Amino acid sequence: MIGRTAGARQGLRWGIFALAMVVAFATLAGDPAEARGRKKRHGGGRGYTPPYAAIVVDVNAGRVLHAANPDSVRHPASLTKIMTLYLLFEQIEAGKLRLDTPLPVSAHAASQAPSKLGVRPGQTIEVEDAIKALVTKSANDVAVVIAEAIGGDEDDFATMMTRKARALGMSRTVYANASGLPNDEQVTSARDQATLGRAIQERFPRLYRYFSTAAFHYRGRAIRNHNHLLGRVAGVDGIKTGYVRASGFNLVASMRRNDRHLVAVVLGGPSGGWRDARMRQLLEGHVVEASARRTAPKLAEAAERSESPIATRSVALESTDARLPARVIAEPAPKPALAAKLEQPKSPAVEAGSADPIKPDLVKTMIVKRASTQTGAIASSRAPAEPETQYASQATRSIPSPAASVASNRQLAAAGDAPTVPPAIASEAKPLARSIARGEWVIQVGAFPAEIQAHDQLKAAQNMARSMLGAAEPFTERVIKRDATLYRARFAGFDKDHAEAACKYLKRNEMQCLALKN
Repeated sequence: MIGRTAGARQGLRWGIFALAMVVAFATLAGDPAEARGRKKRHGGGRGYTPPYAAIVVDVNAGRVLHAANPDSVRHPASLTKIMTLYLLFEQIEAGKLRLDTPLPVSAHAASQAPSKLGVRPGQTIEVEDAIKALVTKSANDVAVVIAEAIGGDEDDFATMMTRKARALGMSRTVYANASGLPNDEQVTSARDQATLGRAIQERFPRLYRYFSTAAFHYRGRAIRNHNHLLGRVAGVDGIKTGYVRASGFNLVASMRRNDRHLVAVVLGGPSGGWRDARMRQLLEGHVVEASARRTAPKLAEAAERSESPIATRSVALESTDARLPARVIAEPAPKPALAAKLEQPKSPAVEAGSADPIKPDLVKTMIVKRASTQTGAIASSRAPAEPETQYASQATRSIPSPAASVASNRQLAAAGDAPTVPPAIASEAKPLARSIARGEWVIQVGAFPAEIQAHDQLKAAQNMARSMLGAAEPFTERVIKRDATLYRARFAGFDKDHAEAACKYLKRNEMQCLALKN
């Protein structure tokens, strides 16, 4: 009797255990995406501290109400899809696509990693469904469908995205794909994402409303928006979340309340819940400071000037968005014949982290002729013209001493930011005469009214054309004539062929460049 009772109890326990396992399996099998979502919202685990950045912008007044590392370089993750949709909205506005236009699905698009909608090669998806899939599900496969429909392939579309970022004044943003899936070269900043968050609303007010979609119904499935502030924080009307491990949990949010309008960005949250709580705190805390009357001009895309030896590209933005010159698209592999000719050591890519400028160390004075130089800079349309005459100028080397670099990097590490100075610039200073002895040509990648702009242009050029500029010597040259001061961003140490080839490549990637014999 006792044995039968014990056996029954043991059987009951095994039955309960088996039932629990069946329920758990059914839950996971029924909605694996939601299971992944629960894991992702929980965070990256103990000790996970991605680099943080944030900004809050009063759209009506064009003022920054709060900023923390706003220009530090970060990975955008799925915030990338805001730009993907910006380019799609352009196509719709131009009449090239309609909301019911079917977009074909390629094998490449269908093969993307989650989060994805699950479209298959050979299928099509209508434009409106594609928009909703990106806004709610953040579907990587559908992002590539859009990229291929507009750009032909994803790489070309990423180039279009970077060019559009440049036109909007997003000076620290480089796109390498349409989805935001991990890529070391895909970078942005909080300020740039605020610029994009404002621009897409102002340019496409009718289509922007899709960002407030709470749920998307597709083929019998209801897909809820990943932006959990929608419907929970009064006035929030969009726009996009993002996460990869290298970036942490990101969010761009827009709030309209009592005629006030904020666009805020949080990058690098350790969990989805932390990110959402921080965004709510920033919005609620600063909306009372915002203006209820629109006084700031709308953001405008830069207009291309006519091609000429001294052509520049102006960026029509407010001062809060145009402090730094452009970073540009990642360098493709050079053609085989050119690669052998230009083979030089490469310097690593700029890491995500601080935006601190390079500190000048050595100064050398040299004589140059204005007649052989021309200015060309992105975001420097206000730079005064230089008279065509000979004068003395001061060449300021943009290379810190090793001790200064180590001290600076230690300070950045203590602050939680990784140093961003490329090794080719942060290396020990070498006499300029040695560089010129190796090659009598220099290239100029811009002339700017502020030295920090010249410093950043040098870093941007190195990051874009590492194989061509890795062994070149970067320096800035301060030019003073009457009341005008400019800082030229230059690289020394080329022969004529190398200088012209490097400039040709830089110009192809929308960076002004001049090859000059010293």
